[in-house]
Amino acid sequence: MSSTLTTDKYNTPDFLTLLKCRDESAMQEFMTAHLPQIFRAARGAGLNEQNAEDVSQNTFITFIEKIGEFEGRSNVRTWLFGILYHKISETRRSSLREGQSDDIDDIMESRFKTNGFWASPPQDADKNTFNREIRVHLEECLDGVTTEQRMAFLLREVEEMDSDEICQTMKLSRSNLGVVLFRGRNKLRECLEHRSIKG
Repeated sequence: MSSTLTTDKYNTPDFLTLLKCRDESAMQEFMTAHLPQIFRAARGAGLNEQNAEDVSQNTFITFIEKIGEFEGRSNVRTWLFGILYHKISETRRSSLREGQSDDIDDIMESRFKTNGFWASPPQDADKNTFNREIRVHLEECLDGVTTEQRMAFLLREVEEMDSDEICQTMKLSRSNLGVVLFRGRNKLRECLEHRSIKG
């Protein structure tokens, strides 16, 4: 509820005018408010901490450079996440080309750590072990879906965006988004079922 109000504040004509004029205090306020979400989304997309920091920084650099071109046809936060999605896609393609991979221990240790979706409150040792195993399976299965499927899943389940906002962010039609989410969830389900059979 509060995030919607915050987003609406930054989407008012007066504030958008300040952003387009690159008003320093308005830019600082906007970046301070959105940096945690952008970094969390970059980490959730599978980037290690350093790459996530780089992508977050590059996202805001591009935002500052291009804000004058923003036409207001979508929410400014949606536009910002669209830049992020493009930067994440570039980074993941570059990593694949170079044959790079994130350190698996680093990924398992910190991916989704602060996003509130995978985290769970302290429990007894047996439950902690079980939850840790499930989390590892989920995260490893997420590595098996495409960047597009992963981002759609992340924006829906972690950032709690509605379909229209995700479609605008990722430049997808509603029917294409449905296909992307359906295929991604099916891959996750099949992967998790396969792991439970093997276990």
